[in-house]
Amino acid sequence: MNRVIVVGGGLAGVRAAEALRSKGYEGALTLVSAERHRPYDRPPLSKAVLAGDSDDTTVDADWDALRCELLLGERATGLRLDAPGRDGRGGGTVASTAGDLPFDGLVIATGAEPVTLPGDGRQHVLRTIEDSRDLRGRLTEGARIVIVGAGWIGAEVATTAAKKGCAVTVVEAADTPLSQAIGPEVGALTIPWYAEAGVELRTGVKVAAVEHGGLALAGPNGGERIDADEVVVGIGVRPALGWLEGSGLRLERGVVTDGSFRTVMDDEDGTVRPDVVAVGDCAAWWSERYGRRLLVEHWDTALNAPDVAAAALLGQDAVYDAAPYFWSEQFGRMVQYAGNHARSERLVHRGDPSGRKWAVAWLTGDRLDAILTVDRPRDLVQARRVIAAGTPVDPEAVADPDVAVRQAVRG
Repeated sequence: MNRVIVVGGGLAGVRAAEALRSKGYEGALTLVSAERHRPYDRPPLSKAVLAGDSDDTTVDADWDALRCELLLGERATGLRLDAPGRDGRGGGTVASTAGDLPFDGLVIATGAEPVTLPGDGRQHVLRTIEDSRDLRGRLTEGARIVIVGAGWIGAEVATTAAKKGCAVTVVEAADTPLSQAIGPEVGALTIPWYAEAGVELRTGVKVAAVEHGGLALAGPNGGERIDADEVVVGIGVRPALGWLEGSGLRLERGVVTDGSFRTVMDDEDGTVRPDVVAVGDCAAWWSERYGRRLLVEHWDTALNAPDVAAAALLGQDAVYDAAPYFWSEQFGRMVQYAGNHARSERLVHRGDPSGRKWAVAWLTGDRLDAILTVDRPRDLVQARRVIAAGTPVDPEAVADPDVAVRQAVRG
């Protein structure tokens, strides 16, 4: 392999470049990024950057040592794959605003794009550092800020806006915050946090359009309007796949890959393409742990999965099967989640959710599937180890907040 192209300048792209070099790749290496900035971390955009506590989240990478050409402010526009040889590798060409870029190894790390709402009014999203800086300047005392979406981003923006003295309203289509992420029962436990912070939360409310100066509502609230100086939309993201249309790769809610992040062709056999890997927010990878395909849009996966993707691209044996992990800082609380509860049998509470520190755990039989903690970091750390190992636990001990999670493991 003599020329590798990394498309995407987020954390996953940087870590893929670093992993390729650390694993002995000596050929030409180019990273293409649509943003003009050197790659940076995104989690602080809705936290420290938005609050004004930091303005530099650049990823710490030694570009000279990496011998990586950076094509900043350039966008991939298409992909042409050459016919593969007996080893399944054929290389191809990335079409880009910088011209055609031939490769014999490709890392797809183009991430995701925010979902927006219809309407001709101004709506802010929070995906780039420019987004965060622009919104930061508008969070002034007394400003009417309406946030659509009571998910992780919406709650974090509401936290910062309220601290800055804004009049904040959060509109959520579901009946509870975080309904899709952690389920309505657990999401409902966060409702009191909004009132405590002086934020108005309106659930079960759908938006028809973003208009000049506010929102037009839909459904039972049709005809109603919420006035706003600024509207922030945090209703999710979609993998950035437009440039891959017609490439022959299988695209289903993301770039379909195997457990090593090797891409899959859109043919009857689902042929694996070992010279093209996908990683980060755009990769829908096969998890042997959960027996299904996962698309995990969180920092921890972007940080750790590229090591496996780089190994696979270089023909080395590697499989990624970590349990997902993410965190959020909202309303003065550190909220952390590990695992996957999609198919869990039951939920157990660990502590009183009306208090400041508590957790919930999802179980299937005596297996700990997932945990969500609120200001209980030790629970999170210990539970991650138990989940990773698949060690049986005593459900009654898990439900006792005075028993350490590691002590709930059955001998």
